[in-house]
Amino acid sequence: MVRDVTFGQYFPAKSIIHKIDPRLKLLLLISFIVFIFVCGNAFSLALMGAFTVALVVMSRVPIRLFLKSIKAIIIVIILTSILNALYVDTGRVVFEVWIIKITTGGIARAAFMSSRILILILASSLLTYTTTPTALTDAIERLLKPLRFIGLGEAVHVMAMMITIALRFIPTLIEETDKIMSAQKARGADMDSGSLLHRVKALIPILIPLLISSVRRAYDLADAMECRCYTGGAGRKRMKQLHLVAHDYVSLLVCIICFAGVIGLNILF
Repeated sequence: MVRDVTFGQYFPAKSIIHKIDPRLKLLLLISFIVFIFVCGNAFSLALMGAFTVALVVMSRVPIRLFLKSIKAIIIVIILTSILNALYVDTGRVVFEVWIIKITTGGIARAAFMSSRILILILASSLLTYTTTPTALTDAIERLLKPLRFIGLGEAVHVMAMMITIALRFIPTLIEETDKIMSAQKARGADMDSGSLLHRVKALIPILIPLLISSVRRAYDLADAMECRCYTGGAGRKRMKQLHLVAHDYVSLLVCIICFAGVIGLNILF
């Protein structure tokens, strides 16, 4: 289960999605999420779904990585579908037992909400798979740069650095957790059977070494940054400068056309 967590991982590839400016990708993702919830019917949601699938194919990221992202929240998707199917009672009754009644309207609503969540996960995963943690946090720092006019310039840099470190060490901590679990299982620990309370207690021998390892890594990182005289903040130079180029403007135009199509389909249907 730990190996299925792919959040924060970057997959290097030569695709147009990887080359898009990270600032633009972040803004487009925010807009994309907004328009996913703007979709008011199946036609507009289908347009967003088709557009997302096209982006996934263009990214050249293995499909198995996206499937792992979906697998991590499959319980949420199933629970959302069941709740929508039970609480929406419009349309023709398909199944009814005691107080449980499922209608065609409930099934349609469940499929609509599940599709919305799937598109949301695919779009969010696409950002992390095609953008390095350094580029992503650099984009966040650039986008929040206007806050320096109200005295929060240093706070923005600190926050961006914290995000960089957190995203960088997520795959490392996942790998460390997997190693600790394998070591505990080799010693006879049972983590896959028994009651819920038993499984929670079985996590204690994992959490304690993981916490100690995380603290040790944090101290090592702090010592390394101090030895390199890292200060950050004002006067800090960047090796790679971010500039919008032709394919960024084309990507922006394509997304605007897609968003306009969503609004048009909402009006027509």
